[in-house]
Amino acid sequence: MNLTEIIYSEATPIESYGPGFFRIDGKIIEGGAIIHAKGARSWGGYEDLQSILDLRSEIDFILLGTGETMTAVPATFRGPLEEAGIGVEFMASPSACRTYNVLVSEGRRVAAVLHPLTQT
Repeated sequence: MNLTEIIYSEATPIESYGPGFFRIDGKIIEGGAIIHAKGARSWGGYEDLQSILDLRSEIDFILLGTGETMTAVPATFRGPLEEAGIGVEFMASPSACRTYNVLVSEGRRVAAVLHPLTQT
């Protein structure tokens, strides 16, 4: 079997995650996180909508990680994003991390907006 190394020439991949944290570009972000091609920072949850809207010129859609399992996303969160032209795909956070890494390796204009996994 031949393995192909993934090159992230213009992106910041998610290196790892665990209970309560995400590791991006060698740095730990505790709690929720927003990751996009140009960097990463903490995210305050559904009330922190403006930080995603500020990325609208850099992204076409977000992968919303809802935690350990896929859960419903409030319409008050989805609505303003869709009105701004930002698509929202929601899934469990581990799936969102993996999908994000694949999409940014392909050069897609996407951000991962992630709720952390529950701390054990």
